[in-house]
Amino acid sequence: MAATKPKTSTLNPGNMSPRVWFYSILLTLQYGAQPLISKSFTRREVIVTSSVLTCEIAKVVCALFLMAKNGSLKKLAKEWTLVGSLTASGLPAAIYALQNSLLQISYRNLDSLTFSMLNQTKIFFTAIFTYIILRQRQSIQQIGALFLLIMAAVLLSIGEGSSKGSSTGDPEQILFYGIVPVLVASVLSGLASALCQWASQVKKHSSYLMTVEMSIVGSLCLLASISKSPDGEAIKRHGFFYGWTPLTLIPVVANALGGILVGLVTSLAGGVRKGFVIVSALLVTAMLQFLFEGKPPSVYCLVALPLVISSISIYQKYPYQVKKKEA
Repeated sequence: MAATKPKTSTLNPGNMSPRVWFYSILLTLQYGAQPLISKSFTRREVIVTSSVLTCEIAKVVCALFLMAKNGSLKKLAKEWTLVGSLTASGLPAAIYALQNSLLQISYRNLDSLTFSMLNQTKIFFTAIFTYIILRQRQSIQQIGALFLLIMAAVLLSIGEGSSKGSSTGDPEQILFYGIVPVLVASVLSGLASALCQWASQVKKHSSYLMTVEMSIVGSLCLLASISKSPDGEAIKRHGFFYGWTPLTLIPVVANALGGILVGLVTSLAGGVRKGFVIVSALLVTAMLQFLFEGKPPSVYCLVALPLVISSISIYQKYPYQVKKKEA
């Protein structure tokens, strides 16, 4: 009887398709350039809520156009259900809304260094939830790559962070209104990212449709809270488009296209790889600031660069493999 030989089978392919690479590079460039685009074309008088709501509308319009172009819009009337929509998109959208609120609470009660370090743990929680929900395992090398990426993200955040100290010296308040909220926000971010990946890869929910649904849910949440917010009062006094110029549409549309790219990258490559894209984009921001504003990259950025490159290379080169026996 011939001896059995172990045969390796890759469950998590290391090589991404050219299309995924293309979307990832576009998202990296968009995310990296967005701060400079917004700073250049958005006046300080513009009310934030008006910009956010217009961006969500632009996302819906762009996604519906792309759905009409690929023919999926015609099938929507027959296949769409409210339960399916709430499961696939409503829950992640609500989670992201709660996450953003927790981050705002935390940032007011923590110094920038602590906030940045704890906020980057969302990459690790994304990997945990993709395993729990999708059974997507990581190799030892990939886990090491994730830690390298988190280190790079922390360094980049420190480099870009302000010298803001914590607003209170009360340890109890720092713990319950600073550390706990940011950690819960990181857990929620990982959960929402994994749920989006599950909806697109398991339930075969279109990434464009998820963009439409999540934008609508997010807009409804924002509209529900606007009446009691300072932005709501500003809109009542000055009007929705106060401070806008035709050029204000440039960052709004760019941000909307970035939202669609996030959906595509999450759907095709997964939430963990999206984390690599977002951290890489911080390097793009630093490079663009040097080119267009003459601001040299910080020492933190220079140290983070090889960490990002190494983490991406290791994560792609050493995917998780399971051994199967041949009879």
